[in-house]
Amino acid sequence: MEAYLGTNIWVYLVQTVIITGGASAMMGRAIAITWRPAWQVVLYGVLLGFADRFLVFALWEGELLHLQGFLICTVTILMIALVTFRAARARAMVHQYPWLYKPAGLFGWEPIGEQD
Repeated sequence: MEAYLGTNIWVYLVQTVIITGGASAMMGRAIAITWRPAWQVVLYGVLLGFADRFLVFALWEGELLHLQGFLICTVTILMIALVTFRAARARAMVHQYPWLYKPAGLFGWEPIGEQD
């Protein structure tokens, strides 16, 4: 696994999933509740991927210029951010417009008058 990540699995779990993943969840939520478009999640997620790769290098002695590690970590960060973005956007739509929409699961909303 170290060949793919440029570091060991524990560094990936601690640094990328927990620390940077938490930051990406907050980023996705912030973008959603300020009604900005989803493409901004991707842009800021890639920037977080660069920051994560640098922190893996600086704090955990991982490889800095490891393309596969960067891509795996960035995809992980983007998945966390996009899931959080969609959940926060769905929650915001239902709470902002309660006369128009009702919840449709964790990630969706539907018009109130619509029936199956």
